Amino acid sequence: MISATLWEQLMFTIGEIAVILIAGFLIFSTIVVALSFYSIKKGHFYFPRLVKSGITISEGMAKGLCKFFGLDDKELTAFSIRLHNAMNLTAFSEIPPEKRAVFLPQCLRSASCPANLTPEGLICRRCGRCEIGAHIDILERMGYKVWIAPGSTLIKRMVKKYRPEAVIGVGCIIEVREGLELLDKINLTGMGVVTLKDGCVETILNWNDLMDVATLGCGSEN
Repeated sequence: MISATLWEQLMFTIGEIAVILIAGFLIFSTIVVALSFYSIKKGHFYFPRLVKSGITISEGMAKGLCKFFGLDDKELTAFSIRLHNAMNLTAFSEIPPEKRAVFLPQCLRSASCPANLTPEGLICRRCGRCEIGAHIDILERMGYKVWIAPGSTLIKRMVKKYRPEAVIGVGCIIEVREGLELLDKINLTGMGVVTLKDGCVETILNWNDLMDVATLGCGSEN
């Protein structure tokens, strides 16, 4: 049997290790948040791989520290999306539009949209009641495959069926974050574009933001 003294020493050692690990995790999270905060303020990404990994590993604690630093959750999420896009910029630019896909959320359409829902999402009828149709035409002329997605299930199905090498996901900030996480898990290059207004009906997108991403690596011809 382990003696009482040895048992106390063992518990003391385990306690010391636990304290060291917690302190280290706290210090690491603080560094990640500080770098994130500084990068946001300066408009430049510092140690992007460290920050991205840190935000993923210590998300809960990082959010708590963000509040302490005066940075809200939404701002941190927006930063992580911009960081993700910056890190994928080169890889995305090297993939031709013919091997890229765009997923648009159905909430961008007009409340009176006549589009039909099919196994491959909503099929735009170019009624002119919103800007989706005109931009789909531009993207398809560039070589993109474009879908209007009623949900994430369609995205998974179309990616599996058509095998694009890169994806642009458009949506509210939470949808884009979750979509980029999904693409990372299946090893697919993803770029996120966040809508200007959240909601389920007639949300708003700065279409120039989407086209800025879509034309990456395309030269001046588009």
